[in-house]
Amino acid sequence: MNVLLVRHGETAWNREGRYQGRTDIPLSPDGQAQVLALGKRLAHLPITIAVSSPLSRARATAEAILAGRKTPLELDEGLLEISHGDWEGKLASDLELSHAEMLGTWRSRPDRDTPAGPGAETLGDVEQRAWPVLVRTCARLGPNDTALIAAHDAVNRALICHVLGLPLSRVWMFRQAPATLNVLSGSSIAELQLVRLNDAEHAAPLLAEALHKAL
Repeated sequence: MNVLLVRHGETAWNREGRYQGRTDIPLSPDGQAQVLALGKRLAHLPITIAVSSPLSRARATAEAILAGRKTPLELDEGLLEISHGDWEGKLASDLELSHAEMLGTWRSRPDRDTPAGPGAETLGDVEQRAWPVLVRTCARLGPNDTALIAAHDAVNRALICHVLGLPLSRVWMFRQAPATLNVLSGSSIAELQLVRLNDAEHAAPLLAEALHKAL
């Protein structure tokens, strides 16, 4: 079985360096172009199950990939982006001044209990709700089936760390570009291997992906 784990396309807040979290910000025009390109790239693949975060930027990404297919799209709150609490809507550059110590910890050495802002969730919270979504999805797949999961930066990082057996303190050791594609494959949830990581060839030239300051 295969799992296509994708991150939503770019939003205006991504480009501005604002923390989004649970705030429902739509795709920007560039983000729409990115997910259309991803949909075109994946058009030849049969998708058995499709699950998305309810936030519009993830849902629109999934819908672009599913265009022309009969596969229904399921929404699951377990895939919501990490809540950034009081940081949502704020520029990372401003938080570097107002919350320097807390932001520094979040960016450099988070653990599973480190909050992603005042009144925010932790990476452990995200893993606890997102991992069961992947487990339930994989349980419904046959050996040759493929699932699509459309989610968010922190969600994808937590899931990938779990698959690789990495502690959540290592979430920043790899990237998750806008509209990126990760591929997981294996005979069962326990046997999943990471086949592709942060593959955004459809959206940006190699080594030229969009980097954002609000992570």
